[in-house]
Amino acid sequence: MNSIIETYGYARAGFLGNPSDGYFGKTISFAFADFRARVLLFPSARLEIKFSKADLPVFESLEDLYQTTRWRGYYGGIRITQALIVRFMDYCHEQGITLPNRNFTIEYESNIPQRLGLGGSSAIITAALRALCQYFSVAIPLPIQANLALETETRELGVPAGLQDRVIQTYEGLVYMDFAQETIRRQGYGNYERLDSHLLPPIYIAYRTNLSEGTEVFHNNVRERWLAGDPEVIAAMKTWASYAEQGRQALLTCDYGTLDQLIDANFDLRARIFRLSEGNLEMVRVARQAGATAKFAGSGGAIVGTYKDEDAFQRLRAALQAIGVAVFKPRIQAPPT
Repeated sequence: MNSIIETYGYARAGFLGNPSDGYFGKTISFAFADFRARVLLFPSARLEIKFSKADLPVFESLEDLYQTTRWRGYYGGIRITQALIVRFMDYCHEQGITLPNRNFTIEYESNIPQRLGLGGSSAIITAALRALCQYFSVAIPLPIQANLALETETRELGVPAGLQDRVIQTYEGLVYMDFAQETIRRQGYGNYERLDSHLLPPIYIAYRTNLSEGTEVFHNNVRERWLAGDPEVIAAMKTWASYAEQGRQALLTCDYGTLDQLIDANFDLRARIFRLSEGNLEMVRVARQAGATAKFAGSGGAIVGTYKDEDAFQRLRAALQAIGVAVFKPRIQAPPT
């Protein structure tokens, strides 16, 4: 194989149920094409992971270093690409797949805004895994691809994460996910159901364009409380899962009034359980004052919601732009054939 392999991983938004995906819950998410990670892989004499601009420690000034770091964080994609290759090799060994001794060069670039909970890191991993599968002619079932993407961060890098991002970026489109513990224990992954994205009402995504506060710097001690059996946290996870379940039914029956209520309730519960920053609270507050529904698209920094019509969208955009928040109508990425 001498041709260049080009693959993509797309940004995603958690529509309902998050953050219960890391707690054996249920979620609905969609992938959208407005932002993406792109990976190129081609044969070479040595195996090389190329730096992208995000990995280079070169800055125009102290202020550039500060602004870039606050927006992007401290890590680029080199370490996650290397970790994925290791996890991919381990998987192939476990499955009895012998990989030919063929070197390659792999590089990536991404325009997904970082540290806003839109799945930037997992999009790079998803795209790189697709490239490796093509290069070595290895067929991996979609749910296992999502598992490998998660394990790249959790097992190899020790980064806490859930399956939701990896599932939707692997499957693309609009997906309902059930992460029931017994199901995962039995088959190794959850039950994932593709839904028709045309069932969605008018939706928007908004995100801060100034310094990012990070994807839930305030993750607090929720996981510790859950592991300790805290009744409030356990009940909240079950409630979030029920919102996704009810949301699936609302989509299938085009009951958009109920869907709107679930979106707002999803965030309101989060605000009671998590300690959220004022910047995140302001985004939701302003969006709702403009007549839209609003909840986190991920862990903070970006929101997703619904609006009634074009006039409502223009009011929403004007209100959010006034506080330094960009707003757009996402283009749902169709599932791969």
